[in-house]
Amino acid sequence: MTRQTSPLPGRAQTNVYAASKPPQQKQHPTRRKKQLPNQDQRQQKNATSPALLGYARVSRTEDQDTAPQIEALHAAGCQRVYEERVSGGRWDRPELHRLLDRLGPGDVLTVWKLDRLSRSLKDLLLILDKVEKAGAGFRSLTENIDSTTASGRMMMQMLGAFAEFERAMVRERTQAGLRSARAQGRRGGRQPKLSPQQKAEVLAMLTAGRSAADVARLFRVHRATISRIATHAVVGG
Repeated sequence: MTRQTSPLPGRAQTNVYAASKPPQQKQHPTRRKKQLPNQDQRQQKNATSPALLGYARVSRTEDQDTAPQIEALHAAGCQRVYEERVSGGRWDRPELHRLLDRLGPGDVLTVWKLDRLSRSLKDLLLILDKVEKAGAGFRSLTENIDSTTASGRMMMQMLGAFAEFERAMVRERTQAGLRSARAQGRRGGRQPKLSPQQKAEVLAMLTAGRSAADVARLFRVHRATISRIATHAVVGG
């Protein structure tokens, strides 16, 4: 931009030039992109955060469906339910072991009824011990058992006391049975495969030159059995 001054009498004309300013561009504020967690981060968060995990089971022989159990477990707040059709007396239950491996601190294993987890008190206590070692809790909806509460922990201790009582009773009955058998002249352990008369026949055949393999096939026993009879006869003789 150019500015000129008016001439004065007796003075030279002076021209003053001012540099023109470039047009200012309008500055737009930079928007910061909101970073959303990716799938791996969401899975890691879900894996580490405490969760209610349900387990539903019906036996193969039962004409039942797991749908009522699953509905009750979802209503109780379970994010995921593991279900399978297998007998409660079996220990090799893939979905149950997958659930036990998934448990972490703060998680709660939830079942609709106590016998859905196991029909054996011994196996039930073993499962609950695994749950406790994982730092998780246990909840049964029908029996209103919740190990995360004081009353629930007391109930679990009572179950453990009943299991110990049952084991003690089994030991006492076993010892009484062994004492009765010894009094009647019976010995425990596996019964011998061959009677004393048959053992004498085996020794006679071996002395006559029959091979141990032939004698074993004749008496339908393993060759090692014939070898033990021969060894005992030599040591005893």
